[in-house]
Amino acid sequence: MTPLPMHTPDGTAANIAAIAALFPHCITESRNAAGAVVQAVDFDLLRQELSASIVEGPQERYQLNWPGKRDALLAANAPIAKTLRPDRAASVDFDTTHNLYIEGDNLDALKLLRETYLGAVKMIYIDPPYNTGHDFVYNDDFAQNSGEYLRRSQQVSDAGERMVANLDSNGRFHSDWLSMMYPRLKLARNLLKDDGVIFISIDDNEVHNLRKLCDEVFGADNFIAQAGWQKVYSPKNQARFLSNDYEFILIYCKAINFFEVGLLPRTSEMDSRYSNLDDERGPWKSGDLVASGERTGGHYIVKNPATGKEYDVPQGKHWAVSEPNMKKMLLENRVSFGKNNDSFPSSKQFLSEVKQGRVASSLLTYKEYGHTDEAKKDFINLFGEEGRTIFETLKPVKLITNLMRIANVKKNDIFLDFFSGSGTSMQAVMEFNSQTNKNIRYIAAQVPEACSIESPAFHYGYKTIAEIGKERIRRAGASIIAYMAAKHAAAAAKAVQGELGAAAPAIAAAPLDTGFRVLKVDTSNMADVYYTPDATTQAQLATLASNIKPDRSAEDLLFQVLLDCGVDLAAPVSSRVIAGQTVWMAREPSGAAGVDLLACFDDAGGINDALVRAMAEQHPARVVFRDAGFANDSVKINVEQLFKALSPTTEIRVL
Repeated sequence: MTPLPMHTPDGTAANIAAIAALFPHCITESRNAAGAVVQAVDFDLLRQELSASIVEGPQERYQLNWPGKRDALLAANAPIAKTLRPDRAASVDFDTTHNLYIEGDNLDALKLLRETYLGAVKMIYIDPPYNTGHDFVYNDDFAQNSGEYLRRSQQVSDAGERMVANLDSNGRFHSDWLSMMYPRLKLARNLLKDDGVIFISIDDNEVHNLRKLCDEVFGADNFIAQAGWQKVYSPKNQARFLSNDYEFILIYCKAINFFEVGLLPRTSEMDSRYSNLDDERGPWKSGDLVASGERTGGHYIVKNPATGKEYDVPQGKHWAVSEPNMKKMLLENRVSFGKNNDSFPSSKQFLSEVKQGRVASSLLTYKEYGHTDEAKKDFINLFGEEGRTIFETLKPVKLITNLMRIANVKKNDIFLDFFSGSGTSMQAVMEFNSQTNKNIRYIAAQVPEACSIESPAFHYGYKTIAEIGKERIRRAGASIIAYMAAKHAAAAAKAVQGELGAAAPAIAAAPLDTGFRVLKVDTSNMADVYYTPDATTQAQLATLASNIKPDRSAEDLLFQVLLDCGVDLAAPVSSRVIAGQTVWMAREPSGAAGVDLLACFDDAGGINDALVRAMAEQHPARVVFRDAGFANDSVKINVEQLFKALSPTTEIRVL
């Protein structure tokens, strides 16, 4: 029980707790006047969070630091003038799918997702670059060259002379890698639900730094485990020192008080222990009723109801249950005296009453979570012979599906992978849905990293890693649908033959979503203006008449509006003609009644009172007009009055 505090609440502690909830990495340790280590706020970092420029202010403290860290923090908070453009040709089931595939730098993608999916993602899995010494694909603006690194880390004098002997790769690659990961993890944390969880695959090169980085971003109190995944099934005798048989998976939750770990399925071996079948309540096994040590009230007589024989525990032991509970167990036939009714009493533990699952171990064995050879075979099954060479580093589908169980994903939850690579996670989500009917949605993000022209992938026609990932999702989706159809057909045939009785095979409550909507990170749809008014010539005025770039479509504008308004990017979108003008509509994917957004991007003066009235009668949550599309100033002025009269709750915006 919790003792009464006997004092009024500590306002400072409450304020620190509030700051910790928003900015966990701003909480550190310092010494008070008495010299004791206490929790404190790192005001330098807090000022940086609330500033649009780099804040200087070094101070001795316990923390992970590296040259470029402040720039990385600034990069996480800095706004970007970009958008997501739909690519129907590369998508599958664009109009009906709830899944998203974002092609572009994941730092940009995470920033673009922030408004819409803040606190909405249940599970994140990422398999980032392991920093093995190769150049970064994610070359952010704040990445440093060797000279800049040496200067900022005070390894060179003002005259440019080297002050310590240190190879560039010893620190520079760690610093660049941390600067790449830091802003992405900060943004990812904001997307997690309160009961959300992130899994990060990593190897020996950076696991020590990543653990400290995650402690800072997610809070050390939200650490769940550093699990070891056994990636191979046999040691490598050619290893120089030890055979490297496993990698790590770091697991952190958003808030430890909200997260509930999921259970893995019970094994047949576990269930086989419940072998007694003589009770109508189902299979059971014997459990010990005796515990070590003396306890008050731990000695009493237990009488066999059938034979009258009496039992007590020896000295140094005690009955594991109290005497009243033992009497209740006897009345409920929950005590066994053996097959011949002459054995020392034990408890009946029924299979139906035990936990319907098992707690996962921190050792993720290859038998249960798959291994690299299995991952390669899965890939070859989809791509044929070309699958042997077009993608080298792969994770098994089984690894991700079991992590989803540990994450305790629920129906319609959102799964995010912003280093999606070959698309293993997306295949895993589809397979998990086919097994559980939970309709988990996924969001994938992958930079269109170019495949080398000498690579097998390029030879087979794949120009980027993103193209390989999208093709894998297409093939995996088709394979899963075919498998389910064959399984259903076989079950139906058996039902017809009477092997399954009169009942027809059950059909899934909802069709499996194997589609994905491709959205590409691009510059803003709004036209760039490079000239000041006094530098603009008469000849240039015609080119500046529109504030929209000439190569952008109405659907491009719609998705930028969805982003700006925080509307789900998987929302079904459609267009129809109202009062002679094309009007775009978006509804929430949940299927809730009502229109979430209506938009008209006409730029030729076609927006008139009749159109505005017709749109208002739809009672949309939001409505967007293009500023250049109003027939005249009178129509523009009347918009708010018409909506105030017909749909007063509608939010009105102008593009």
